[in-house]
Amino acid sequence: AGQPAELAALYVMLASDDTSFSTGTAVGAHGGKGSP
Repeated sequence: AGQPAELAALYVMLASDDTSFSTGTAVGAHGGKGSP
């Protein structure tokens, strides 16, 4: 199972100015497992 700390880089990226162009985007945090 994933650990909360593994999402830290995602949180930092989403909070940065580098993603200011991303609006209404769904970011999957599912450990690389796709939906059927």
